[in-house]
Amino acid sequence: MALSILTAGLISAPVSAQPLYPTADPDPFYGAPADLAALSPGDVVRTRRIDTGLYVGTEGWQIAFRSTNSTGQPILGMTTVLMPAGVRNPPLVSYQALINSLGSQCNPSRSLFNGELQDGVGAMLPIGRGWAVSLPDYLGPNVAYGAAKLSGMVTLDSVKAVRKVSELGLANSPVALAGYSGGGMATAWAGALQPAYAPDLKLDAVVAGGIPADEEQMALSLGFEPHPGFGLAFAAAMGLEREYPARLPVSDQLNENGLWFREFTHDACRRFLLFHGAFRSAEQMAASKSLLDSTEAHAVLRENSLRYDTGVPTAPTYFWQARYDTLTAFDPVADVASRYCKAGVPLQFHPVDVAEHMTGAVVGFADAWNYVESRFRGDPVTSTC
Repeated sequence: MALSILTAGLISAPVSAQPLYPTADPDPFYGAPADLAALSPGDVVRTRRIDTGLYVGTEGWQIAFRSTNSTGQPILGMTTVLMPAGVRNPPLVSYQALINSLGSQCNPSRSLFNGELQDGVGAMLPIGRGWAVSLPDYLGPNVAYGAAKLSGMVTLDSVKAVRKVSELGLANSPVALAGYSGGGMATAWAGALQPAYAPDLKLDAVVAGGIPADEEQMALSLGFEPHPGFGLAFAAAMGLEREYPARLPVSDQLNENGLWFREFTHDACRRFLLFHGAFRSAEQMAASKSLLDSTEAHAVLRENSLRYDTGVPTAPTYFWQARYDTLTAFDPVADVASRYCKAGVPLQFHPVDVAEHMTGAVVGFADAWNYVESRFRGDPVTSTC
């Protein structure tokens, strides 16, 4: 999320452009009921059985539930559950998949079945171990990419909802959270928020890798220059505007080209954003190139950066991070790990000597799944602190 875009959006402008939200899913199952505010976070709104298609050996459910956005307002959450066929009362893994998108069709409840979910195969690994897997649409109904705190709350509420569906038989199952990159951010935030936001939910393991732990640093490093990942940065700016429209009116300062690109990408998924945003820049999109820092922009970025959050998980936690990753920096995660250790968190932190971001997922997940399995077995919790 380019700070140059975010700060430009907070300079007074003659034109007011409202946030551009994703096209609503036409399926009434995704519609929020009128009495949503009367429900508690994690309460089930509706459920349905689904055909799991190519995910052989599974039975599928979708669950709509009440959750909360970053300003404390009720929202409708959604998760998709894949149950291992023939296994009674399995452990439950909430897998926060790679979304990094702006369109509703990019959420796991759709992307599991339309080819957009790039780590769908990875989500099947727990199924092979006999575990149930829940894949929440953790960016919420507005697909607010970049809103990390939101993603943590939706993740926690999705687990609470899944455990309440009696047909699944997961009410007393041990629970682990897992994810990488954007999914790692949602997972890590859920772990940090759980003691205060969902104290009644016991987590047996939290495993996360490739965590974008400092959104402010990421924004500053991008600046105005052309960048191969600009499409995702632009999408994050638009996603944060969706979540914080009053505090981050980014669209107000987009020029004609920027408004066109906003329209062009407002329903786009990760691959589309990467391809069409490659080597574009904030300079091409913003009406002003002012470098004036915005206090409000910095505040929002820090509010969604695990590095600056004061929450501390109580669940056994496993982080891994590539030392030389140019996409998600190592130092912010190392800072978080140090803070957790000082607070007595049962943490295992494993630096990985690789540079490419997605290679870090391949290298780290095998041991992460083994860590989850050891927690499900009830093995003694160990720490690298």
